[in-house]
Amino acid sequence: MTKGINQRKTEHIRLCLTGNVEGVDKTTGLEGIHFIHNALPEINFDSISMETSFLGKQLKAPFLVSSMTGGSELATAINQNLALAAEERGWVMAIGSTRAFLESDQHKESFLIRRQAPTVPLIVNIGAVQFNYGYGPEECQRIIDKTGADSIVLHLNSMQEIVQDEGDVNFENLLPKIEEVCKTLEVPVGVKEVGFGIDGEVAEKLYNAGIAYIDVAGAGGTSWSQVEKLRSRNKLKKAAAEAFNNWGLPTKDCLVSVRSKLPDAPLVASGGMSTGVDAAKAITIGADIIGFARHLLKAATESPEAVLETMKQIELELQMTMFGIGVKNLDELRNTRRVNIMGTSLMDEM
Repeated sequence: MTKGINQRKTEHIRLCLTGNVEGVDKTTGLEGIHFIHNALPEINFDSISMETSFLGKQLKAPFLVSSMTGGSELATAINQNLALAAEERGWVMAIGSTRAFLESDQHKESFLIRRQAPTVPLIVNIGAVQFNYGYGPEECQRIIDKTGADSIVLHLNSMQEIVQDEGDVNFENLLPKIEEVCKTLEVPVGVKEVGFGIDGEVAEKLYNAGIAYIDVAGAGGTSWSQVEKLRSRNKLKKAAAEAFNNWGLPTKDCLVSVRSKLPDAPLVASGGMSTGVDAAKAITIGADIIGFARHLLKAATESPEAVLETMKQIELELQMTMFGIGVKNLDELRNTRRVNIMGTSLMDEM
């Protein structure tokens, strides 16, 4: 079993690096948001602050390395490079599913990255569906204890599991089990999708069950049904997956929907994020933290320095956007009227 998981993780990485794994004719929806340039910003660019907080810790920037991988030799180098860069730039660091770590110490270094990221928030990850396959609060606590994580995030990946040859597809009666985990653990428990999105109705149920933060992980980036289609040896599943190559809720729609139901809940925007401008747009419609995944992956296979350069560019793009509309901190960005959303300018209301 563990050997199969390790091999699957390596295949996932290689496909995300080289395969056509994005949804077809599916975008984040953020292209419909445009900022209104301010020719007289009246601020000093060097005084712009991106500082914020998450999971009780201060961050230099509102960014998160989204859960991607763990449990293989290739994943070890990737996670260590990401963690070193996250620590230097002050980003939240999340690692991929820890199920393999629960079953074996093989490639444990891919999960034990606290030494590379000693001060930033560290999030571990496990599939919520595993609560129907023998896992529960005890296993979650073991992972937290072994990794020194500040939080655990439960991923919801129903469409991926269906297409995956080894998929676990019993998602019945998971909400009360999620609630039990939230009540039992002392660290915050989050929830995330894997690229098909969470809407407001589902987010509200999860939040009422005790979930501390929601990562919408919307459509517009990697499609995990496409990834698993490329892996699959099952002709029927491969053919059926084609009908779902544009499945999912765009990241923008997820943010608007969740924020309308949960005005005060901590909200992470991931799914197709590639620039600091994307991040700025997401913040204006309700996101608190922005998650980047595949956009960092290639650099993470190279070196910490390569990841740092990508992170610095994203940060600069966010700062340039803030300067371009004349806001000097994230609170001002959240409340700016210098934004045009779907043809409606908030400046028209001034």
